[in-house]
Amino acid sequence: RVDGRAVGVVANNPRYLGGVLDSDSATKAARFVRTCDLFGLPLVVLVDTPGFLPGTKQERGGVIRHGAKLVHAFAAATVPRITIVLRKAFGGAFIAMNSRELGADLVLAWPNAQMGVMGPQQAVDLVNRRDIAAAEDPAAAREHYAAAYAENHLTAASAAAEGVIDELVPPSQTRGRVVTALRSLSDTDRSPSMARNIPL
Repeated sequence: RVDGRAVGVVANNPRYLGGVLDSDSATKAARFVRTCDLFGLPLVVLVDTPGFLPGTKQERGGVIRHGAKLVHAFAAATVPRITIVLRKAFGGAFIAMNSRELGADLVLAWPNAQMGVMGPQQAVDLVNRRDIAAAEDPAAAREHYAAAYAENHLTAASAAAEGVIDELVPPSQTRGRVVTALRSLSDTDRSPSMARNIPL
């Protein structure tokens, strides 16, 4: 409950596989989002994910198809939806976890959060691979480029400047900000859930 009102909470668990989304977790979350929407429960989404789980096993299991279920469930939901980026949000998983692009009513982020298309190590392996290979100490060069990339492209402040998130909020003020947002969003007129058919 938040402010005495029942809400549905969708969260990544960084203690299990680092918080990645896979076929099973995406389907589970999609079913839960749909249930909350049908019962009129606002959604609070806590994001801490490095992306979708890679690998041929996931690809053969249809991770993209199952991830699309979560995207569809969030995009079709008519209840108030608030997203909070806690530590990291990378790749397609950030979009799938109730991003601004899916119609989230409010997207908050903790000041030290990182978000982007990919993590800094993966990014510099693509962008700076020749410079890293030519360096006297490739490992040190990779760390240097990764730190610079993270500072320039992955901070919550840069995401706010680009309109990816709405506000930076300290952890100690997060609950109060969510309460205020839910109070204001509960007064808005919303169309009833259409309960669109998706294969769950």
